[in-house]
Amino acid sequence: MRSRLLPLSLAAVTLLTAAGCSSSADSSTAAGPAELTVWIMRDSLTDGLLQRFEADFEATHPGTTLKIQIQEWDGIGQKITSALASNDAPDVIEVGNTQVAQYAAGGGVRDLSAKTAELNGADWLPGLAEPGKVDGRQYGIPWYAANRVVIYRKDLFAQAGISTPPTTREEWTAATAKLNSGDTEGIYLPGQNWFVLAGFLWDEGGDLAVKGSDGRWQGALDTPQAAAATAFYRQLQALGHGPKDSDEAKPLQAEVFAKGKTAQIISSPGGAAAILKANRDLKDKLGFFPIPGKTAARPGAVFTGGSDLVVPEASGHADAAYQVVRELAGAKWQTEIAREMSYVPNRTSLAGVLSGNEGAAAMAAGAVNGHATPNSPNWAAVEANNPVKQFLTQVLTGADPAAGRKASEAITKALNSAG
Repeated sequence: MRSRLLPLSLAAVTLLTAAGCSSSADSSTAAGPAELTVWIMRDSLTDGLLQRFEADFEATHPGTTLKIQIQEWDGIGQKITSALASNDAPDVIEVGNTQVAQYAAGGGVRDLSAKTAELNGADWLPGLAEPGKVDGRQYGIPWYAANRVVIYRKDLFAQAGISTPPTTREEWTAATAKLNSGDTEGIYLPGQNWFVLAGFLWDEGGDLAVKGSDGRWQGALDTPQAAAATAFYRQLQALGHGPKDSDEAKPLQAEVFAKGKTAQIISSPGGAAAILKANRDLKDKLGFFPIPGKTAARPGAVFTGGSDLVVPEASGHADAAYQVVRELAGAKWQTEIAREMSYVPNRTSLAGVLSGNEGAAAMAAGAVNGHATPNSPNWAAVEANNPVKQFLTQVLTGADPAAGRKASEAITKALNSAG
């Protein structure tokens, strides 16, 4: 899977029409047999899964043919934007969950709000459902999700006398401090892992930015909630040797962990494969648990990456296209996709289907407290220079006492700029 845990930075969308002008999903569409074009991103599903879905859908929807086209991530933003503005758009498109607002801003995405009850929308993961909803209208239908967990060394925990994974922040820092001794670091947490900070911020009741009643966005890294979140980040980061001026990709944290001197990292469960590729001696020594929350009653907040499904306004067979979305988002295919791909299904009630997969089960447990980045079509402009990363380094090094205010100002400017 090309992970959407780090949202793609796409070029700003030209505002074609107001999003509120899109038509209802109940509008009439072409009747009779249909050939539906469906865009699916590369590696989202295996070829076998796609073939089984195609055969099943065509068998249960006589007269309808699916034409599934695999899309590459490179350049997909402009390709989708162009397709939505054309009269020859595909009928269903898989999009990154944090990019729905960007596409909906152009007015070319169909409003599916009337279908949410039928799709059990009350049971959707909030981290997928919320970014799919723009100005009260549901344009993106949650498909699948992934989020971060703690990957840990079972053997090092046992040697330290820690018999069960922590479930609260207090237990977590106490265990990490105990592990951080000798030549072992308790946790490898790079200083610029801003998605982790976002989780701590959401736990404190804050956010990266908030939208005012006047429709303008305001950066929110100079708030009491941000101060509490960064204080905890600083405390946890100090229980290891992670750099203060880089993120989890420089160096790759899986490779750091694979050296055998690190007790924990915060990563998607898929990071375990990279660890084992670098060090097969760690086979059977890796465990997973949800990021602990402030109390044991609720896991720590996490950024939910993943995909939503949208139906373009230009689809000539919107009713039939919705049936594709309905099937892919329904319990049957959600279960099959989750089990085969180790994704978190779009419904909280389906988390149990991952019970036999330790990493995916921990991910699903954490997903109930999932969130997304601020739901603005201009969020990509924030990530382009990412003042949150700069803010974290400044906080950890004590270089600038006004870092929160300056980061908030940069976020405010980016989010309120014309797209």
